[in-house]
Formats: sequence, structure tokens, C-alpha cells
Amino acid sequence: MSMRIALTAGGTDVDRIVDSAVAAEEDGFAGLWFPGGGGALDPLVILPLVGRATRRIALGTSVVPTYPRHPLVMARTAATVAATLAEPSRFTLGVGVSHRPIVEGVFGLSYGTNARHLREYLTVLDTLRREGRVAFSGEEYVANDDLGGLPRTYGLVVAALAPRSLAAAGELADGTVTWMANARAVEERIAPTIREAAAAAGRPEPRVVVGLPVAVTDDVDAGREAAARAFAVYGTLPNYQRVLAAGGASSPAEVALVGDEDAVADAVRALFAAGATELWAAPFPVGDDRRASRQRTRALLRDLAAG
Repeated sequence: MSMRIALTAGGTDVDRIVDSAVAAEEDGFAGLWFPGGGGALDPLVILPLVGRATRRIALGTSVVPTYPRHPLVMARTAATVAATLAEPSRFTLGVGVSHRPIVEGVFGLSYGTNARHLREYLTVLDTLRREGRVAFSGEEYVANDDLGGLPRTYGLVVAALAPRSLAAAGELADGTVTWMANARAVEERIAPTIREAAAAAGRPEPRVVVGLPVAVTDDVDAGREAAARAFAVYGTLPNYQRVLAAGGASSPAEVALVGDEDAVADAVRALFAAGATELWAAPFPVGDDRRASRQRTRALLRDLAAG
């Protein structure tokens, strides 16, 4: 089974981000996903630097929140990022509506119409990618502009967990990028919903990028405990609570891929069998020797990526 495996990128030091991207490309990983929230550097600023330092590896954002940026601004920024690459199709813009506590508590905006907001937002982005210009008037946005000669061949995926969001992603984007969705959630909810929407809209088979924490360790209990500490915040947000529940899990620690080489390899294969088209792996350390722990996990992922 062919397995496309990408890694989490990002950090607070630009030089280290670039160096790690070069190393990931040399190791044969398919892509890097750059976080767009919290204390991370703005991925749409960092990606051109990484793109200039690498040649092949795919680069994506997971994800840039939609609410703070008008879709015309987002589209022009994404096209500008793509224009900095020799192959604009290496870049995938991943967007999402974020979470009510962030949208309302940080940005002071209303989250009450997030499904309509997302559909209109994607309509503007997708129209600009397909046609190079847009003339749109909706309940959330008005958008009238063109991209001139900027690239339109970059990818577009959506952080979509709810049925309406997955339907919009299948109809108006290239696929979805998830976080905290295990194989059961992918197989029973995410993959069939987005594939049905894409087929109904006459679009190609959608991308299903599945993001999960990964740790190769002989001490599974310690691995679960480390995951519980490192990823606890995701269990407190309603959007992630719903996707955890869809997978029959109640906490991030339960969906993390944890175990020895054979166990994690089997779990990765199960994700692809469930409908994932790409694993976005987020390695995390277990035990006192954090560096050795990360290296062990990376070695397995590198082997799986090599086939």
C-alpha cells in the first residue's frame, strides 16, 4: 500500500524551521504542514522562505483561520505564496473556521453562522482559483476582484469535522485536513461524507489528510500519559470533542498513534485503509531522552514513507 506521509512543521526560530524542512525533504517525506494558530509564526510569511530552500516537498497550512482575513485577502496572499515557488502546485492552503472561544473571545466576532460563513468563504476562494476573478454577493461577504496574473494552481483543503463543513469541502475545495480523527472517524464519517459531496459536484476524488500525534515507544502507558499532557487542550474544544466522539474516543490520548514499530505501522496502515490519502504525523517525545524518542518515531515514519 502506497502511503503519503507528511510531518508537522513550524516553530519559533526561522532558521530551524528552514533547516528542518530541508532535512524532511532529504528524508523523503511527502510534505510539511505548518500550524496557523496559537503562538506559531504566520505560515503564509514563513512558507516562501521554506519553499526557496527546498525543491520537491509539498508545503501546506493547517490551518489559517478564516475569520480574521477577508477571502479576497486570503486568496491574494495564497496566490502570492504560490508565486514564490518554482512549482506553485507544491503549496496547499488549508483554512478553517477555528473555534468559538477563539473567534469570539480573541477576535470579538460572531461564530453563530460559521457553516454559512465557511460556504461563502470557500465559494470566493474556489471561484478565484477556477476563473481568476469573482463577483459574489452573499449574506456574509461581498467579493469583487481578480487575481491578475497570479498563480491559481495551488491546492485548497478545509479543516472540516461536521457534516455541513465536510459537504462544503467536498463541493468547493480539494479535500479536508483533520486533526484528532482516528481510523473509525475517517471510515465512518469523514471519508464517505466528503467523497459523496465531491462526486455530487463532479469534482475529483478528494484529499483526506489525517493529522494525529505519533510516538514510537515500548512503554504504551507512558506514551498515552505523554499524549494526554501534550494535547490536553484539544479535548476541551467542542469541535474536537465531536470528532473524538465520532471515533469512539473521549480524549486526545486515545487517538494518538502509540506503540512499538509494529503497532504504529499497523495503525498507520489502518488509517489509509479507512480512507486517508495522507498522514500528517505530529511526533511527540516519550520518556526522559526526548531527542532519542523523536528520532525513533521519525525513523519509522521515514521507513513507511519510503515504502
